[in-house]
Amino acid sequence: MGAESLLFSFFLIFTGATVLSTVALFLRVPLLVAYIVVGILLGPFGLNFISDASLLVDIAEIGILFLLFLLGLDMQPAKLMHTLRNTFLVTLISSLLFMFLGLATGLLFAFSFQDSLVIGFTMIFSSTIIGIKLLPTTVLHQRHMGELIVGILLLQDFIAIFLLVFLDQGTLEGAETLRTLVAFPALLLLAWGATRFVLVPLIARYDQFKEYLFLLAIGWCLGMAETAELIGLTPEVGAFTAGVSLATSPIAMYLSDRLKPLRDFFLILFFFSLGAQFNLTLIDRFIWPAVILSGLALSVKPIVFRALLLRLSERRALAWEAGLRLGQISEFSLLIAFVALQAGSISETAAMTIQGAAILTFLFSSYIVVMLCPTPIAVDPRLRRD
Repeated sequence: MGAESLLFSFFLIFTGATVLSTVALFLRVPLLVAYIVVGILLGPFGLNFISDASLLVDIAEIGILFLLFLLGLDMQPAKLMHTLRNTFLVTLISSLLFMFLGLATGLLFAFSFQDSLVIGFTMIFSSTIIGIKLLPTTVLHQRHMGELIVGILLLQDFIAIFLLVFLDQGTLEGAETLRTLVAFPALLLLAWGATRFVLVPLIARYDQFKEYLFLLAIGWCLGMAETAELIGLTPEVGAFTAGVSLATSPIAMYLSDRLKPLRDFFLILFFFSLGAQFNLTLIDRFIWPAVILSGLALSVKPIVFRALLLRLSERRALAWEAGLRLGQISEFSLLIAFVALQAGSISETAAMTIQGAAILTFLFSSYIVVMLCPTPIAVDPRLRRD
């Protein structure tokens, strides 16, 4: 793919994303759905305007690295321990239930056990975009509802990071798993040492040079991603570890704000590349399992979360609202399917099933939340909260 075709591809992607995002905002649909639909329309299985998306896939992966780096930057130890205490049991029990639900559904539709297991894993997670971005700001930062939602999503993110380590190996068992268990602590130790003896002194010495801090953060993120890959882990795990190691740094919030536009640029490419790989010729093989999985997520997840939160003595109204806000499949599910497919851990049909189910839950869940819960874009003026 030459420079001209890459420029033309960027023109098509971002112009198409702008048009469809406008429609998505009008319809109150999450923007990432618009990005995926652009990929489906313009990619090799759609209008074929972009026939070779391989380079875009590589570029798009950088967005995932920045996403996980920023997630790590928000992992303050004190906040983390408070979150663990409040939401650990709810997250653990619900994760096991959803995993077995997805596993059983995969086996019911004659997927292999490993395909079904990965499908089960992807059912664990709820969407950060819908869960967080549709919460009113005052609720997110000041109310118990915000604390519950953020806590559950945060612990789900930890589970996702753990799964990415193993799925990238292309197998869920054997010597590779043992090597992973050794490599991950080694990566943590390296990150701790480099942060304490190199990064923190550099930040303290040159903190007035904001451009340098920006470059230092990007270099640290990508450097740890490459180091992780060299020792047998995923680049995503390396980026997340890089973020966690800087979470207690005084410039963590500054870096988080400055890197968000860069992350968003690459994430548009990531979701486009997912859509471009959406093989419509296989639709007859994955449409029904995708519909069933999305239906289960939309119906069972709210009920399970409501029941578990009621057991923790949460108010009935709060438990039901939290369940509705968490009743979908996650962007992390798309990432897990993407990594597993690239590593050969699952079949293309299983990956398409996960992606199809996720898109359906994004669409329907966002409408459910907007119609029934307080949000900044609620249809009912009585539910509209900034």
